[in-house]
This record gives sequence, structure tokens and C-alpha cells, in this order.
Amino acid sequence: MDDDRPEVLLTGLLFYDLVLTGLGKPPTPGEEIWTAGMGCGPGGIANLAVAASRFGLRTSLATVFGDDFYGAHCQEILAGQEGVDLSLSRVADDWHTPVTVALALPHSRLRSSGGTPIHDRALVTHGQEPPYSQDTLMGDPPEARTALVHLEAEPRAWLSKAAANGTHIYADVGWDPTQVWSTDLLDQLALCHAFLPNEGEAMAYTRTDSAVAALGTLSELVPVAVVTRGGDGAVAVDQVTGEYADVPALPVDVLDATGAGDVFGASFVAASLGGWPLEERLRFAVLAAGLSVRHHGGALAAPGWYGVDQWWRSLTDPTLKRAYGFLTDRIPADVGPPVHHAPVTPPARLSPEHSPVLPPGTARQH
Repeated sequence: MDDDRPEVLLTGLLFYDLVLTGLGKPPTPGEEIWTAGMGCGPGGIANLAVAASRFGLRTSLATVFGDDFYGAHCQEILAGQEGVDLSLSRVADDWHTPVTVALALPHSRLRSSGGTPIHDRALVTHGQEPPYSQDTLMGDPPEARTALVHLEAEPRAWLSKAAANGTHIYADVGWDPTQVWSTDLLDQLALCHAFLPNEGEAMAYTRTDSAVAALGTLSELVPVAVVTRGGDGAVAVDQVTGEYADVPALPVDVLDATGAGDVFGASFVAASLGGWPLEERLRFAVLAAGLSVRHHGGALAAPGWYGVDQWWRSLTDPTLKRAYGFLTDRIPADVGPPVHHAPVTPPARLSPEHSPVLPPGTARQH
């Protein structure tokens, strides 16, 4: 097997996110509210890509960029700044990059590890379905070590191809607005190595009344089952190693919870690729998600090794020191430079050296 193969393979819809924080109260029709904070940058599937890449994982992303400023800007952030491989991605002619405006409402509670739908944010998105499907982008997917996947009602053909290649698929799932929660979706777990829903989703799909009961059902369907519980942390079972873990969330002041669940998933994969014990994997994912909610936006809020190292060096709480003592042997000697957080606004224009990475309408060639 090629040692240079991707460690994380991703595909999905990318957004340009504009996040507003510091609202004193939710706006009402006809009212203008000035906010205390703002951040912008790539979102959607970019959340997972940046979170994985900042932990030093070779990350390959198949997505579609609009032939506009937002698309060019997101390309430069992902490939130029964050080192994400975009060779499977395309730029679509006459199609604009979807844009989401997120309002982080007051009285935020930590939900970085999942939980029921986040009601302390309001999202407004403008966009259209991309002209290239996931299966078109992926084709015959590369032999990656892992793939981070968002399961949908309609199975994607590339998933079975990736699983046949030996790729370990780590999957999550979204909230079902129809409230049907069809158990047919769980059939796709036969292709997966791990499943990481939040407790609301897990209980709904398994028809159970607690996170632990849902975990028990899911553990019979997939080798590694994780149920995230927001402010109550996360629980997990690894049937391969016979481990069970239940870890609490970290106390943290929440600025913006956008993408924290994605940071959790990418961090769990990073620790899993390192062969860590289940409790360490779970604590690490809870930590990374908790650190991410202190900054604006999803993708650029990911802490990476630099952020984890800064937290560990500044930690004084003796209980947390004991619980996270494993980081002494896990944090690499070179944690990299300080990470870039979401700017208030993007550059006024792209300079020549920051020109679009991909030519319109085609995949980038090596």
C-alpha cells in the first residue's frame, strides 16, 4: 500500500461562512442590531478538511467551488494556507459558491460535542445544488486510510468503492427535518468503521430513550460507535478492542459553536489513526471541539496541534491535568506555527500569488 495515500478523504458541499457574534438579543423584523464580533471563511465540508489538516493528516477534499471571489478565496485558504489537497475538486462555471450567514445568539451553551439541534444559532443560506455530484467528483476514490462521511438517505456509490479499497469510513448524520428518522439509513453502517451521531439523532434512529441505550444498539451495527452529548460529553464503544468510555465535556465560554461537531469528528479520526486507547480518543475529540467554540467560524476555529499545545501548557486545573496527562506523550515536538483564525473580512482582492488554485470546470491536474 502506498504510504503517501491520503489519510483523510472528504467530499461534500462547501460554503462561504459569515458569522456574527455578540448580539445582545435576537433581531426582530424591522430592527437593526450592531454586533460585537464577526468572522468569515470557508465552511461546510471545509470544517472537517481544515480540522484534519491542522493535525498533520494528509487530507484530500473533493468539492465544488464557484467561479467567483468566494470560491477563489476558499481555494486559497484551503490549499495555500491549510495544505489541503484539492486535486479531486472542481470549479463550476456560472455557479456561485453557497453563502451562509450565521447569527450566534446570546446565552450560548456548549454543544461542541453534539446534542440536540443547536437553537442558539440562526442560519441563513443562499445557494444551489452544485453541477457535480459526490460520485462524479470521486469517481474511483483513492485508497485513503480513512474517509469522513455525512450519511444521507440516498446512499452514495463512492462509499462502497472506498470501503472495498480498505478505507475506514467514519460517518455522522444530520438532523432529519421530516422527523421520520427512517432506519433504512442505518443499513449504510455496514460500510462503516465508526459512527458518530449526536444523542438526539442516535435516539431517534434507534428508537431508544437515552444516549447509552442508543449506543448499545449502534454498537451492534458498527465496530466503533460514539454518541456525543453536548454539555454532557460523549460516550463510545469500540467492539474491536472491547473498550467503553464515557467522558465529560470541558467547561468553556462559547463564542461560536459553528462546526464544533466537525472538529470533534476530525479529531477523533486523528487520534484513531494514532492507535490511541478509546478514552484518550474521546477526551481528545471533546477537547478539540471545546477549544474550537472559543473562536469565530467552523473551519478556521479548529485548534490543530498548536492550539492543543497552548491549552496544555497553560492548564493549571489539577483534575484536568490528570485526565489529560496522556497529552504529554501525544503532542508532537513540532506543533507547527500559530493557526490562522477567521478574519473579520477577506482581503479586498486576490493578489497574483493568491490566484485561484483550480481552473474553471476541470479538476486540478498534478
